[in-house]
Amino acid sequence: GGANGAIRFQPELSHGHNAGLQVALALLKPMKAKYPDVSHADLFQMASAAAIEAAGGPKIDMQYGRKDVTDEQGCAQDGLLPAPMHGSSATAADHIRKVFNRMGFNDQEIVVLSGAHTLGRVRKDRSGLGVDETKYTKDGPGLKGGTSWTPDWLNFNNSYFTELKARRDADLIVMDTDACI
Repeated sequence: GGANGAIRFQPELSHGHNAGLQVALALLKPMKAKYPDVSHADLFQMASAAAIEAAGGPKIDMQYGRKDVTDEQGCAQDGLLPAPMHGSSATAADHIRKVFNRMGFNDQEIVVLSGAHTLGRVRKDRSGLGVDETKYTKDGPGLKGGTSWTPDWLNFNNSYFTELKARRDADLIVMDTDACI
């Protein structure tokens, strides 16, 4: 359904692929309270654009006016979000196609979107993936720990693809869905 603020409702927020987003939503809650006329959808998109720019990525021109869904009825219904792949017999490529084809993404767009793993990390307590900390995440910034896809996980660059291809560092996570890229 696009950027409609649905992530703040169940089943979107509680889905395994979205584990940990409660932390991000909590960070945005004071902004929403201060600017109640800004839709959640616009606020989430604005935060994403600001994060990309702060990490050295391009400035993303914003268009405002997104409408929020008002309740869980506007969210994806159970069954539309595929279950996490862990323990599944599906191949990783089949899995990410199932997830993203339903949103209209083709293979090329899925690869581009996967490049977002250049930024950030996984946390064992949120997604069940990774380790508590690595040589790249033990000192933070912010909340320390987790496992990153790249050594420089706060900089917007092409390192996800170069690290993925090299597969030379055991302190970096490579999920099955990354490896199939």
